[in-house]
Amino acid sequence: VIQVTVCYGILQWNYAMPGVKDRLPATSLPKVSLPKVVVFDLDGTLVDSVPDIEAALNWLLARLGRRQVARDEVAGMVGDGVPKLVERGLLATGGLPDDGLEGPTAEFTAHYEANAATLTRPFPGAVAALAALRDAGCLLAVCTNKPAGATAEILGALDLAPFFAAVAGGDTVPGVRKPDPRHLMHVLDQLGAAPGDAVMVGDSHNDVNVAKAAGVATVAVTFGYAHGPVEDLGADLLIDHFDDLVPALGRLTG
Repeated sequence: VIQVTVCYGILQWNYAMPGVKDRLPATSLPKVSLPKVVVFDLDGTLVDSVPDIEAALNWLLARLGRRQVARDEVAGMVGDGVPKLVERGLLATGGLPDDGLEGPTAEFTAHYEANAATLTRPFPGAVAALAALRDAGCLLAVCTNKPAGATAEILGALDLAPFFAAVAGGDTVPGVRKPDPRHLMHVLDQLGAAPGDAVMVGDSHNDVNVAKAAGVATVAVTFGYAHGPVEDLGADLLIDHFDDLVPALGRLTG
């Protein structure tokens, strides 16, 4: 049972949520002040999407007569949008084609968007954390470099879409994507929120850098697809599991 008082997010737990007992005590927790807005990255933060990205990239590489790539390789290619993902995949398997990236990128996009939620799943504790924040009165949003079509497919298929009041994909604002602060500011403008009202939750340098450029506080997850040590990202706080998110947000806003 979660007992909630709403005032831009004042959350009181009287009983630990399922699966939280190993990290948070089953006794009552003190009230936690929460931000008005919490903005999430998607890949590597809310969902483990590498299995579907790996499958789509290997489908493309097979069509081009290239070797297959493993999960760890793909995880290191994610985070900067589809064109960069395809470019990295091609460079890792023999180089760029003479006729450029436009064709392979279009092929990958069409195939991936049709299969974006086959193997993708929320990270453990993500749904419970979203529910707790929503019920506490926080406005939730997604800011991702993934194309809007694939983003909508994943959020819908995994029943995550109802949690979010605003969603911005990598092609929502033409020519603008993380770490450009205009990407995150577009989300905040949609919600009528100021940078000081928000916290960005992500897993990569793009997430931390876009937040810093926009004047937004940051929480980084340690279980995502960072291209290097998460500790070096410069986030305000790190969390190892979504069970830790609400207390971390409370530390930033309390």
